[in-house]
Amino acid sequence: MNDVDSSRGIWHGTTILTVRKGGRVVIAGDGQVSLGATVIKANARKVRSVGKGDVIGGFAGATADAFTLFERLESKLEQYPAQLTRACVELAKDWRTDRYLRRLEAMMIVADRETTLVLTGTGDVLEPERGLMGIGSGGNYALAAAKALMDGPLGAEDIARKAMAIAAEICVYTNTNVVLEALDSSK
Repeated sequence: MNDVDSSRGIWHGTTILTVRKGGRVVIAGDGQVSLGATVIKANARKVRSVGKGDVIGGFAGATADAFTLFERLESKLEQYPAQLTRACVELAKDWRTDRYLRRLEAMMIVADRETTLVLTGTGDVLEPERGLMGIGSGGNYALAAAKALMDGPLGAEDIARKAMAIAAEICVYTNTNVVLEALDSSK
């Protein structure tokens, strides 16, 4: 998300990171919600399980918009059970073409046991390289830290926690109140 003038009253900033390693996939998110230069909430939950618990997701962007997208994704997963990629492509089509959804300002990372995907309002459905992706204001910091830790002995959860801590030291819109969801992976 772009940094914005606090006089406009725009909520922004977050860090969401996904790590896939050693038979686990993890999505971690910080808990900070900011309005300009003010921390409004320090323990928001931006990561959750979706559907029947076989998909996890995290969002960066406007909270109401993200909840709308999570609801739409759950609906698509009901329509296309056990087909995360198909559900996400269908959601991206709706997001891109529906007049209401086009105005939503959010990004999502979602994962199931086999696949990790990033969804954007421009219609992108991307599978990250090496099972790593970061979004939000601190996403690139967390991603860089996770990349540096991937070849070491740490598991997915420990990599995510360390990378999120590093991002929180650098990004003023990211804190250390991390929520983490994990699934056993087939990769």
